[in-house]
Amino acid sequence: MDIEKTPTVAAEVTGESKDGAEAFTKVKSKKKNQKRKREQDGVDMDTEESVAIKRPQFPPISGDKLRGPDEMRKIPVPAHRYTPLKENWLKIFTPIVENLQLQVRFNLKTRNVEIKTCKETQEISALTKAADFVKAFILGFQVEDAMALIRLDELFLESFDVTDAVKPLKGDHLSRAIGRIAGKGGKTKFTIENVTKTRIVLAETKIHILGSFQNIKMARTAICNLILGSPPSKVYGNIRAVASRTAERF
Repeated sequence: MDIEKTPTVAAEVTGESKDGAEAFTKVKSKKKNQKRKREQDGVDMDTEESVAIKRPQFPPISGDKLRGPDEMRKIPVPAHRYTPLKENWLKIFTPIVENLQLQVRFNLKTRNVEIKTCKETQEISALTKAADFVKAFILGFQVEDAMALIRLDELFLESFDVTDAVKPLKGDHLSRAIGRIAGKGGKTKFTIENVTKTRIVLAETKIHILGSFQNIKMARTAICNLILGSPPSKVYGNIRAVASRTAERF
């Protein structure tokens, strides 16, 4: 009985296996599909890079849109600078109007010098240059020295207070410190100006320096050393050493 049943069971199993083979579908390996996708992506990237990208072309902007609306700067004038401003008004007025092509006036009510752009203004930085020029004159610089701010782009104006930036001094100590900076007949101040190629204005406790960034740094260190009590001869030597080093670099 066992021998007779075995072939039938084997036949049934073989029949099921044949039907199952027909029912199942072959699945492709993922690794091959991923490789094909990468190859296709690489081909697509090459084709995209090979195509020349067209840059957008925009029409040039007109001068009115580039300039924008008219701007104004106001520089307040203290009472002790009214007379010098009145005497040197033509020297201040001429470069601002003719060279920078700006509009300028002195408002008697508000006591401000008002500078404004107009249609003839071409440079964007003209208003800033004019404002710095007028501010330098009001701080006490000569018109000829302040005019360098209009001609040159590398000049700056720096102001600091002796009591705030260097050392808190009062009374006779403060006056002696300012006296050391000025020197006898202004000799020390002139020497610092000539060696560092700057211009210095002493206004009570405030000190204003006009020059390039490097030269302002040298002048300020010299002034700080004088305030702290260094003798002028030592300060002169330090300034000349630094000035000679900077001259060798350039």
